[in-house]
Amino acid sequence: MTQPTPHTAGFESDRIEVVLCDLDGVVWLAHEPIPGSVDAIARIRRSGRRVLFVTNNSATRLADQEAALEVIGVPATGDVVTSAMAGASLVAAGERVLVAGGPGVVEAVERRGAEPIVNDGVLRDGIDAVVVGLHRDIDYDRLRSAARAVMAGARLIGTNGDTTFPTPSGLDPGGGALVQAVATVADVAPTIAGKPEGPMADLVLDLLSADGAIDPASIVMVGDRPGTDGLFASRLGAPFALVRTGVTDTADTADSTISDLHVTIDARDLAAVADHLDP
Repeated sequence: MTQPTPHTAGFESDRIEVVLCDLDGVVWLAHEPIPGSVDAIARIRRSGRRVLFVTNNSATRLADQEAALEVIGVPATGDVVTSAMAGASLVAAGERVLVAGGPGVVEAVERRGAEPIVNDGVLRDGIDAVVVGLHRDIDYDRLRSAARAVMAGARLIGTNGDTTFPTPSGLDPGGGALVQAVATVADVAPTIAGKPEGPMADLVLDLLSADGAIDPASIVMVGDRPGTDGLFASRLGAPFALVRTGVTDTADTADSTISDLHVTIDARDLAAVADHLDP
């Protein structure tokens, strides 16, 4: 099998202070660590760089995401940003929010001071926003109630637009597929919050700039999806490191369908990215 060739011309690794790291397809597949990823994160941290995990997974509570990383040997308290948090950033305190998503969305909406109403398929009035993310208990009644709320005037917010996500056995339907189902029924365009969109970028930059201004050139985004992680890097003005352990495999052309996407590092896996940061 031919391995991908890195494209690192002009890349100054000594300028990198922060590594934004996707989870699914980069660190793990269904919480099974990808070989070398745990050690790579430890190496990056030992170099003095911060690692921030930026995931479009909205289903899981923040503490559960951090705990799952701890189980595989990656301390992550305070270092996880999710698309549930990005989606919740688009609702206001006091709003009634129909959550067609997992516990992670409910938690994020509560933290915003809004009222989360778990979508159980019952038709409800007075809904200000519908937030849709991955949830495996979706059925016809839940689809109908979410769409009806949007038809009645509620804003439609998708935690992310990924229609699939990688697992050890192949691709599974992602939250974006469910967002599109509600959008199709309600005949509206959803507002997407997660990577590569602005709400997630704002969250990340706010977090990184808490102790002062952050230079985008000092950040590198590591991900397995050019159309999500790569465009997110472009939005931030940061270099993009593509790894081939998730959705994009070694046979795929990194930017064959996305114009103006620059892949700074095209690497086998996260361990190879760590090698480029400290050659």
